[in-house]
Amino acid sequence: MTKVSWFSQPFPPEGASVAEGIRNQLGRPELDLLTILIRESAQNSWDARLRHRPQPVDYAISMWTVSPAHAGAWRELLLQSAPPNEHLPIRQSLKPALIRVMAISDRGTTGLRGPTRADKAVTKDHDFVSFVRNVGEPRDTELGGGTYGFGKGIFYLISRPGTVLLHTRCEVDGGYETRLMGCALWNSYVADEPGGPTRYTGRHWWGDVSGEVVEPLVGAEADDMARQLGLRPFGPGETGTTVIVIDPDLSGREPSVVAAYLAETISWHLWPKMLEASVGDGLPAMRFSVTCDGLDYPVPDPHKTRPLNLFVAAYEAMHGPDGKVLECYKPKKRLGRLGLIKRPAPALEATDASRMVEIENTVHHICLMRPAELVVTYRPGPKPSSEYQHYAGVFRADPEMDETYARAEPPTHDAWNPQSLDYPESTFVNTTFRRIDEALAGLLDLGGGVRGGAAKIALGAASTRFSSLIGGAWGVGGATAYSKPGSTDSGTAGGQGGGGIEGGTADRPATDSTTPTGGAGKGGGTGPNLARRRRPRVEYIGDPYHGERFGAPVLIQEFRLPVPGSQLVRVDLAVALVGASGRETDPPLNAEMPTLIGWEDASGSLHEIPSCHITGGDGLIWRAIIRPARDTMTEIDIITDPVQAS
Repeated sequence: MTKVSWFSQPFPPEGASVAEGIRNQLGRPELDLLTILIRESAQNSWDARLRHRPQPVDYAISMWTVSPAHAGAWRELLLQSAPPNEHLPIRQSLKPALIRVMAISDRGTTGLRGPTRADKAVTKDHDFVSFVRNVGEPRDTELGGGTYGFGKGIFYLISRPGTVLLHTRCEVDGGYETRLMGCALWNSYVADEPGGPTRYTGRHWWGDVSGEVVEPLVGAEADDMARQLGLRPFGPGETGTTVIVIDPDLSGREPSVVAAYLAETISWHLWPKMLEASVGDGLPAMRFSVTCDGLDYPVPDPHKTRPLNLFVAAYEAMHGPDGKVLECYKPKKRLGRLGLIKRPAPALEATDASRMVEIENTVHHICLMRPAELVVTYRPGPKPSSEYQHYAGVFRADPEMDETYARAEPPTHDAWNPQSLDYPESTFVNTTFRRIDEALAGLLDLGGGVRGGAAKIALGAASTRFSSLIGGAWGVGGATAYSKPGSTDSGTAGGQGGGGIEGGTADRPATDSTTPTGGAGKGGGTGPNLARRRRPRVEYIGDPYHGERFGAPVLIQEFRLPVPGSQLVRVDLAVALVGASGRETDPPLNAEMPTLIGWEDASGSLHEIPSCHITGGDGLIWRAIIRPARDTMTEIDIITDPVQAS
């Protein structure tokens, strides 16, 4: 007859692992516990996927307050025979009026299959004993994300009383079996027993204690107990695992705040599993959800979320013809494949999740991953000189190198440490970093230039304060260093800069009308000395900024015409590009380009014409009103032509 109770493990004569040792196996990670929870649990779920039936793995995190209808069962079933508080503080978590739990679940996985006793001789499919009983077992999943079973300790660290429930369903002898068991890790201790003081490991299990070894509840008994606790039942033919963390430690944050953080963290660390066409019918490898008290907290789509879309593009480049194969030449070994992309983009607004991977306002990182395509870390490269230049890369290890990179990882799988390896494996990892750096050197032009050699670069500072207003449409233009207030920079000579005798186009001059302009005209015959004797035709008033006209987002560039007389003003607009290609004036098919809406005079009247006659020398401020192309940086170059008297 089944008897449900707690069992506390005494030290056997041959010794055993103590609870403190298991809880501390993650060391002192740099990532926070919630991030590690996602990484470790999702990795376990991926390794447990059903390989014979390709389908997405459904991974979910749910937090809720146990309803009054089920709270009594939690207290009655789990506290009746619980150890004293000083040995396991579960009573402190279950006796208050509100009981909080967090469930991490997967479906489309094998469940915790295999024997339930550790002394059964099996060489594979021993997931249950690996999670529940054993510590540090080597992985038996080829190209799996995990290495040794240390990561399970995170579930206990997240729980205030160090206690979890395991609710799993797996295939057994051609049928399905539900299993339910409680597990706890706290501290080792000595207790006074009738036979004298007895040492205990600090490991506890809740389950069927009617036999010589505590076992999980199985079959109909497990299903009935799960219903009493209000746990989600398994559907017909459904397998998987739910780990219920009792009284999760949220570090004083509101559950809703934590739910939003978890959703974003999933995207940062698991985005490769969210890409389409990873399994049959174009579906992603994994599907993710986060709920809190019945409310959904959507997991950001990496295709549409900055800056993860940069890493998605780099991932696609890695798979495409531009992907690079990285090799070590001595000893000869193929290391993996690298994809790199660079893009101009607005500065980022850092979030708690992005700061956790040390990405602030600029992306200059390479995402490292093994063949399982789980993010290991974001390795920083040289930081661009401008916060509007970004680059991203993805390196995926070659399958034959998987064991090498796995051995270079700490228990949290969030770094590759070559110093932990022997030769030649240490050489392979060091060479990987060196090859990545070499590829970056060939990719990057980090000097900040967009139109190399031209005097009218318009890559000034962009405001992102109106991001909610403009909905992703943004642009950059305006003054460069030598056209800002107080600047004495004369710009660059050469190229089709403005302000030369024959040129008719405007430089990016200093605000002070007496400041030299620099640059050569179209004819190329003007030199620096002659340029210094000319006043700039266009005086830019600061950088462009975002605004709104007619209910639509716009870019606004303010300017004056310091030279007296009537002048015809027009604008040259382009999409700024990073690198040698410079700028884009001919859009790809169906692509947007920035367009001029009109010219706004000092009174606020808008002249909706492509070019406008303006009288200079009167000190009045005009505004060029521009509609930017979405997700681009816009170059704005205002050009003047003198109006000849008739």
